[in-house]
Amino acid sequence: MNFSEEVGIDLGTANVLIFINGKGIVLQEPSVVAVNKDTREILAVGSEAKRMIGRTPGNISAIRPLRDGVISDYDITEKMLQYFIGRTCGTSRFFKPRIIVCVPSGVTEVEKRAVKEAALQAGGRTVYLIEEPVAAAIGAGIDITGPEGVMVIDIGGGTTDIAVISMGGIVTSVSVKTAGDKFDDHIVKYLRRNYNLFIGERTAEKLKKEIGMAHKGEEIMTSVCKGRDLVTGLPRNVEISSEEILEALEEPLDEICEALHGVLEKTPPELAADVGESGIIITGGGAYLRGLDRRIQEHTGIRTMIAEDADFCVAKGTGAALKYIDVISRNSLNRRDTYI
Repeated sequence: MNFSEEVGIDLGTANVLIFINGKGIVLQEPSVVAVNKDTREILAVGSEAKRMIGRTPGNISAIRPLRDGVISDYDITEKMLQYFIGRTCGTSRFFKPRIIVCVPSGVTEVEKRAVKEAALQAGGRTVYLIEEPVAAAIGAGIDITGPEGVMVIDIGGGTTDIAVISMGGIVTSVSVKTAGDKFDDHIVKYLRRNYNLFIGERTAEKLKKEIGMAHKGEEIMTSVCKGRDLVTGLPRNVEISSEEILEALEEPLDEICEALHGVLEKTPPELAADVGESGIIITGGGAYLRGLDRRIQEHTGIRTMIAEDADFCVAKGTGAALKYIDVISRNSLNRRDTYI
């Protein structure tokens, strides 16, 4: 590994993506770790561990060490990062990469320190943080250094980050814990309430991706859903339509639209006018929910677009942000401690 190697890490609630300068995205794995509950031994990481969710024996637990965009299990997160960095950068003790990690906007000092310490212990030489909306904007090809205001909505697994960016920094923003995981939870609750059918989070995620929609104008699709009947306790199949998924997702979608409205209300008028002219960019895996752009456009009256390779924007932007390191070093996330 080259001494100057620079690594960008999108440390997401659902997935970890690693970007290396000159190589692009070299890793995309679920943020899941399988652990022996008795010995705390790591049995599997990433895709292999995700396949174990809902299928493990009593002494094995498939853990998601990040919740709502922040670390909930520090030790497991550190080991997961160590594994992923070792896979992509090697395990040399002498040549350590410079790492930049993205975090949700509005993280606390304790959460910032936990992320930085985990990345350092996992093999980083110097660790910087960048807020997800800024990384998403860079990854979407937007010049964040100009005085014009741009608006980004990044819908990940644990959080939705909404921000207006100008002059390389966030002017107004909000991070809400309503995103992909919350969508899945609402689909699970809908089927339990309306069909007495219990399904797991993997099945809910599959339904969301295959037939989910956020706007009534989209094509109606159906899918057969398999689960356990809560009355008989036996396996049962139910046919579900896109309209029903939309009904299940109404509440979290409204929460995102209200949060967006709140950010626009707090935005200075000149920058709000810029956003009205340039439009709103949606990034993150949640951007692919059919009709989401149309729903947001109807709610705000502002042209709304889905970024190209929306689910990779944060990872690409995190890696590319190293050329903006002077700007990033001055922002609130890194002002006190860059961990050189």
